[in-house]
Amino acid sequence: MNKVTAAITGVQGYLPEDILSNADLAKIVDTSDEWITTRTGIKERRILKNGASSDMAYKAVEGLLKKTNTDPLDIDLVVLATVTPDYPFPSTANVMCDKAGLRNAWGFDLNAACSGFIYALSTGAQFIETGRYKKVIVVGVDKMTSIVDYQDRTTCVIFGDGAGAVLLEPNTEGLGVQDFILRSDGSGREFLVQLAGGSANPPSIQTVEQRLHYVKQEGKQVFKFAVTNMAEVSAEIMEKNNLSSEDVDWLVPHQANLRIIDATADRMGLPREKVMINIEKYGNTTAGTLPLCLWDYEKQLKKGDNLVLSAFGGGFTWGAVYLKWAYNS
Repeated sequence: MNKVTAAITGVQGYLPEDILSNADLAKIVDTSDEWITTRTGIKERRILKNGASSDMAYKAVEGLLKKTNTDPLDIDLVVLATVTPDYPFPSTANVMCDKAGLRNAWGFDLNAACSGFIYALSTGAQFIETGRYKKVIVVGVDKMTSIVDYQDRTTCVIFGDGAGAVLLEPNTEGLGVQDFILRSDGSGREFLVQLAGGSANPPSIQTVEQRLHYVKQEGKQVFKFAVTNMAEVSAEIMEKNNLSSEDVDWLVPHQANLRIIDATADRMGLPREKVMINIEKYGNTTAGTLPLCLWDYEKQLKKGDNLVLSAFGGGFTWGAVYLKWAYNS
């Protein structure tokens, strides 16, 4: 019997309608289009003015089910990656399952910041590979505007809102998830963190007044760690699976900063035309960036294509997934 792998059999994204451009931000905070573009590659980002992370996740999953002609009652499990849950509890996965009518599915949230989707994809794949489940949905979603400080020009220009979802199903053709390498280093928490709202600093008048419920980032430190580790883990998974740069059809990088993306591609020996990039349109949607890339580029993907998904996030967390694309659009 051929080995069972977990293959992506469909992908769908959701983006809010409202756009926040660099010019719009320049009216709010001391910045400019040139300053933002030069440092990040971002031109605009989407903003969810009304609603929560579960609403964006629901829209992505609803579209995914329709696109793949899948009965909501056939879904076994939902793994939802987010750092902006609707509530501390219940999980956003549970709320989304209720909204989408996934009555037979159980689900849970996974928090690995910008690496959330590859952590969730790797986790969901295990349930397929063991034969336990036949249909698993993996979601990456974040409403970053809910935790962004629009008085802090170093962070507010980076983030946007969005969601993406993929359907995982068993495959015996050798397609789907082939391998993954996941890493973490908790000592990096001081450089990229939301200080208040958890048990370390419960909400109080003081935490609100000190603006501790927003993302805080030491940009230079994060950039240094991200450039090194995202590039290294991408090269490592290639070496581990005997892949040359010619063998890799697409790099699917986390969309945090264009310079980090370019450094990763250079380390892998890949030309820009093999790199999925949409950061200029959406900014950093945290757990949403990778599935949104797959959604944007889906029509260019061919069955059997070798993809390397790579990300780096707060925590620190980072990793890479090697997969073979399972269908032609």
